[in-house]
Amino acid sequence: MSLIPSFFRGRRSNDFDPFSLDVWDPFQGFPFSNSLANLPSSARETSTFANTRIDWKETPQAHIFTADLPGINKQEVKVEVEEGRVLQISGERSKEQEEKNDKWHRIERSSGKFMRRFRLPENAKVDEVKASMENGVLMVTVPKMEEKKPEIKSIEISG
Repeated sequence: MSLIPSFFRGRRSNDFDPFSLDVWDPFQGFPFSNSLANLPSSARETSTFANTRIDWKETPQAHIFTADLPGINKQEVKVEVEEGRVLQISGERSKEQEEKNDKWHRIERSSGKFMRRFRLPENAKVDEVKASMENGVLMVTVPKMEEKKPEIKSIEISG
């Protein structure tokens, strides 16, 4: 007996896997449905990779961006700063070559291009951005300008 209701049958690749990416779309096939539903299944599979998640934390010294990019080497990733203080992180993971004798049972790893853009704050030193990649984790460090502390001048009170 399945733990998943019967209306999910045939739409998930594994009825017992509640974390499967093959999620039932109630609007699939409708003419007004979202753009992902109109894409072929191979394009929907890459949508997860296309929306690569990136953490952005701010320390007193810098803005730090961290992205998990397993299976990608640093030659496949580009880190750029565009005019207007926009940090762009992009790359591509190639699809694995298929052999004629191979029989695939499940494809869960995503492939394709990804691109994320972040507008950096005014205090970012865009000329001093540094990026490093180790064990599939990209770390981009954007140093911050030192805040000018307001000059305080004591005024003597007469009288």
